[in-house]
Amino acid sequence: MDLRDFPAVVVKTFGLHNVELLADHFRSTGKTYLQELREAAGKAGVHIVNIPVGSEGSFYAPSAGERREAVNYAKHWVDIAAEVGSPSVRVHMARAAGAAPDAGRAAESLTVLAAYGADRNVVVNLENDSLVSEDAFFIARVIDKVRNPYLHALPDFANSMLSGNAAFNYDALALLFRHAYNICHMKDSEVGSHGKLYTVNVERIFKIAEASSGYRGYYSLEWEGRGGAYEGTRKLLEESLKSLA
Repeated sequence: MDLRDFPAVVVKTFGLHNVELLADHFRSTGKTYLQELREAAGKAGVHIVNIPVGSEGSFYAPSAGERREAVNYAKHWVDIAAEVGSPSVRVHMARAAGAAPDAGRAAESLTVLAAYGADRNVVVNLENDSLVSEDAFFIARVIDKVRNPYLHALPDFANSMLSGNAAFNYDALALLFRHAYNICHMKDSEVGSHGKLYTVNVERIFKIAEASSGYRGYYSLEWEGRGGAYEGTRKLLEESLKSLA
């Protein structure tokens, strides 16, 4: 499926009018394609609400050149987000070869990126997508150092559950929701190494979101369990509506 067709499919299949578009699914980042994508979303009555982006380089690499590369790559996607009308991007805080996560260097890089996002009116989000380079508590330290309203957390319901420690996952989410703004990833399970399935208490996480921050952003449905993606997404939608009722 071409990404330009996706918004209309979401409306027809799920009755939803907001979409999160993965950067890897963009067949082009040329101006014409981006304009056609924005027009297709508008025709379907859909808003693009976030773009999760990969990485080139690490924000905390010892090499200043690699850090600049990471920032410049993210800036490119901030520009794309502005072009298609997305209010935010989620950037990936990749590992640096031979170096432990460094909050000071990461904050230095993300200070530049958040300022660029502010200029383009695009929020930059950090997700707990890795137990090493994107540990929830590390992300919170970086955000606290940067102190820019255009840098926020994107809590994922189950990524931190890959630690195998349910209490850690819920503590991580309580912290991240206090730093969240416009979007989180709602899921009820995550498949880890060797195909092991980790599940979470969805109702409990919705209560964490409400209690810890009064969160009012989007809950982006992300099916990563077993079985069909369409059936799984419908299940997530039903769980979400039940918790939000």
